[in-house]
Amino acid sequence: QPEPGQSRTHGEVTVGQLVREAYPDACRLIGFTTFEGSVTAASQWGGPAERKEVRPALPGSVEELFHELGEPSFLVRTDEGNAAARTLRAARLQRAIGVIYRPETERQSHYFHTRISDQFDAVIHIDTTRAVEPLERTSLWVEGETPETYPSAF
Repeated sequence: QPEPGQSRTHGEVTVGQLVREAYPDACRLIGFTTFEGSVTAASQWGGPAERKEVRPALPGSVEELFHELGEPSFLVRTDEGNAAARTLRAARLQRAIGVIYRPETERQSHYFHTRISDQFDAVIHIDTTRAVEPLERTSLWVEGETPETYPSAF
């Protein structure tokens, strides 16, 4: 189980947690979650941006809990004494997707146990995301789509 203010079981902390420690009354931490969809991310540090499909969230995860609500998107405050905030105090799996996303090792690479109410003041959940499209698409990002500059047949 994570300690309060600690997001990962390995003792790692986030930039947001460092800001909260330095400026506890002058910051609000907002988290983002998704159940499935697509993202733009690299397979490794320094690697090219790729469009990747996000697998449906694992059972028992925060993302699955939010998905089961049946809403396409919403914001939930975790810093209030309401029923939602109390529910989010329980330790659950949470998926972290950032610059790097490795679907093939998703459970090991991207999930950790957390009490999301200790990590964020609010969470925005978007049930199905769509990858941000880069201004200059690479072949890796396009993943086999015909580029718009491809000549048409005459």
